[in-house]
Amino acid sequence: MKVKIWSDVVCPYCYIGKREFESALSRFEHQDQVEVEWKSFELDRQAPVRSPDDMYDHLAKKYGRTREQAKEMVSGVVDRARSVGLDYDIEHTIIGSSFDAHRLIQFAKTKQKGSEAEERLFKAYFIQGQHIADRAVLKKIAEEIGLDGKEVEEVLASDTFTEAVHADEYEAQQIGVGGVPFFVLDDKFAVSGAQSSDHFLGALQQAWTERA
Repeated sequence: MKVKIWSDVVCPYCYIGKREFESALSRFEHQDQVEVEWKSFELDRQAPVRSPDDMYDHLAKKYGRTREQAKEMVSGVVDRARSVGLDYDIEHTIIGSSFDAHRLIQFAKTKQKGSEAEERLFKAYFIQGQHIADRAVLKKIAEEIGLDGKEVEEVLASDTFTEAVHADEYEAQQIGVGGVPFFVLDDKFAVSGAQSSDHFLGALQQAWTERA
């Protein structure tokens, strides 16, 4: 059974959703027969390589709030992340484009390391305060998960995998994905958002039953 997951590595709920889904999958009796494919989705295609704003100013401008209100908005997300074992360091998050990070994930998928790339980029962005639009940072992350640094340099210096990113985003548009994370199980069942692990487990069981 295949599970497609549309996600952006700068989306706080996507990392939380990843953890909840993984928890469900670990309890699913047919887990060894589930293939997970990560799909690209950019929350902001116009994002600069690096924004002068921190997370709080970014959200305040985006939603027309004060900086203090933005901090309150974020605190709930941080608490939810902590509930699944993620210690977000929002203070040091570097706002910027996720496009090259998605190209790296697409490349990693060709080496059967898509899930490793997704996890490592989430960690770099939300926990370690790394600038994931910086190609030197991306190269280092790639090498950490066993990819060839020279190959990664060549990919990032070209427009390779641009079409793959856009194809995922077009597919999302075609099936009506309005936000991420978005999970499609066996091309039949959809789960939107960072649902609880019990919810994901129920969806996996239902999809498997229908498949049978």
